[in-house]
Parts: sequence; structure tokens; C-alpha cells
Amino acid sequence: MMTEVEHGETLLIVRHGRPIAEVSPVTDQQPSWKRPALRLATKGAGLASAIIEERDCEALP
Repeated sequence: MMTEVEHGETLLIVRHGRPIAEVSPVTDQQPSWKRPALRLATKGAGLASAIIEERDCEALP
């Protein structure tokens, strides 16, 4: 059984005719949430600065 997994096959484990688990080969890839992502950058004031400025303008009488 494990030989098939070593060669890239995924095995389905069943109990009483119902699937309960899969055995699949381990990959060397990181999960998507651990991979580096693109950083978004914008020109001009950051969002925090814009919010603070807007609050300051609203607070003036």
C-alpha cells in the first residue's frame, strides 16, 4: 500500500463501505498561507494617516 503512495497515488481508506480517510504523498510545498505574498503599496498618505486627518477635520467646530 505505501509503495503506491510513494509513487504519487492517493489511497482512500473505507470503513463499512464509507470513506473515512485519505493517505496521500507528502509534498515539500508550504501551505498557501505560509508562502510569501505580494506587498501592495500605494503612493500618497497611508490609510491610517487619512483616517486621522479626517477625524481631526470633523472635530473642529
